[in-house]
Amino acid sequence: MALSIEDIKKIAHLARIEVSESDAAATLTKLTGILGLIEQMQAVDTKGIAPMSHSQDVVQRLREDVVTKTNQREAFQKVAPVLGNGSTDQAVDSGLYLVPKVIE
Repeated sequence: MALSIEDIKKIAHLARIEVSESDAAATLTKLTGILGLIEQMQAVDTKGIAPMSHSQDVVQRLREDVVTKTNQREAFQKVAPVLGNGSTDQAVDSGLYLVPKVIE
């Protein structure tokens, strides 16, 4: 894919980036090199090669899935704020926190 200075300026305009004439020429050279590398990589025959998740044969060390913290919901909800409106009840119902209605 061949790019031109006008293409670089158009891309810069779309990205809201100001580029000078010398910056556009340098960017054109870099992008042309990148696109050439991509074309070379796409030309390689990869049939029969399984995709890899990593370039090296590494394995993630796993730990046992053990619960280390206990459920403290009751303790947290005991210190919930009160409902207000003259009520002394806490703003909790069926294990859920109650919040003011903001959408009508």
